[in-house]
Amino acid sequence: MLKRFLFRSLLVVLFVGTNFSQEKTLYERLGGVKPISLVVNDFIDRLVANDVLNANPMIKAGRNHSPDAYLKFQVTNLVCQVTGGPCVYTGLGMKESHQHLNITENEWQVMRDEFKKSLDKFGVPDKEQKELFDIVESTKKDIVEMK
Repeated sequence: MLKRFLFRSLLVVLFVGTNFSQEKTLYERLGGVKPISLVVNDFIDRLVANDVLNANPMIKAGRNHSPDAYLKFQVTNLVCQVTGGPCVYTGLGMKESHQHLNITENEWQVMRDEFKKSLDKFGVPDKEQKELFDIVESTKKDIVEMK
């Protein structure tokens, strides 16, 4: 009888322990820094090649100040940090790093579309995409030039 009680108690503890485990962070669900860096690399390449964005002389000038490799490094660290990973973003805040670029609503939408293409290319699931876009949307007020 005691053995049966102990066995059932052990099963309950194991069952309860696994059901109440914490959900993984977005960083963990994305697979860590390597997959994040692949998406960011593709995303920055798309932005650099985009004709709509290149038509903005301030964005084009900004690229001369911040080479692609630097942007990829900083954005990877930023995404890693804001998704719960161990990276530390050391760049400027969103407002400080974008205010001089005069980014329009249309350019913002183009950037979102390019980000979506990169996420889709690497098979990022819908749930994680939504969480990433929620994070991106929270920065819009600091990036888009409101007129």
